[in-house]
Amino acid sequence: MRFTTTALVAAGLVTACSVSHPPLSPDPISVVAAGSLRDAISEIAREHETRTGQKLTLSFAASGLLRERIEKGEAAQVFASADMGHPLRLANSGNWSAPRVFARNQLCALTQANLNLTPERLLDALLDPAIRLGTSTPKADPSGDYAWELFRKSDALRAGAFSILERKALQLTGGPNSPKAPTGRGTYAWVMDQGQADIFLTYCTNAVAAQREVPRLKIVSVPPALQVYADYGLTVRRVSHPAAQAFAEALLSPSAQAVFSRYGFGSP
Repeated sequence: MRFTTTALVAAGLVTACSVSHPPLSPDPISVVAAGSLRDAISEIAREHETRTGQKLTLSFAASGLLRERIEKGEAAQVFASADMGHPLRLANSGNWSAPRVFARNQLCALTQANLNLTPERLLDALLDPAIRLGTSTPKADPSGDYAWELFRKSDALRAGAFSILERKALQLTGGPNSPKAPTGRGTYAWVMDQGQADIFLTYCTNAVAAQREVPRLKIVSVPPALQVYADYGLTVRRVSHPAAQAFAEALLSPSAQAVFSRYGFGSP
């Protein structure tokens, strides 16, 4: 992977919240975050609550849908997005802080067991009319936007590839009306376990989690010429209680970055 997961000491310069805590908010701090962050941020939040006594409420969904919910009046105080665009749009309204990168990710191809692919053969398989290609939903979910960026890179290698891939892509997740996985099931593991796609382009962290749940699934690295890197952006509502900013700073601390690393994310 492009990013590194070591040398996290520098992140300690960002936060001193472990030394002096702000006053606690009597109400839980509302945190909304990209679905791909569910496991990592849930673990970090549990540790933060234990260490500080500050209660948090967590909600996870596609980043674009979360941004729309905020724009419609949801009283979230911390927004952790799978891209920089959605938090930047909130910041441009003047009500949210300038977003900071707090984690990184990249794309992988999650495939069914009967496919024996290498990174070099991935584009051939994506273009194969017999292969069903799954993606998330562009605009609603950055994962879908990143897949479309991969399609554009494909066009530079194979003329006409973008139109083929855009036309055949099955937008199976991340949209406002996308079917939800049953309770206790991971979205991508469930989609692939149901046989809804032969190849699914998603974050590498999602692919690893899906394979852990459904071991027969395979993960294929995206070759460098097609790879798309994801910067995850963090923003805080300007009128929030100081405890909201403290949790945002905690996400950049060495201990939190170690949790992100364990789940496969890269450091800022």
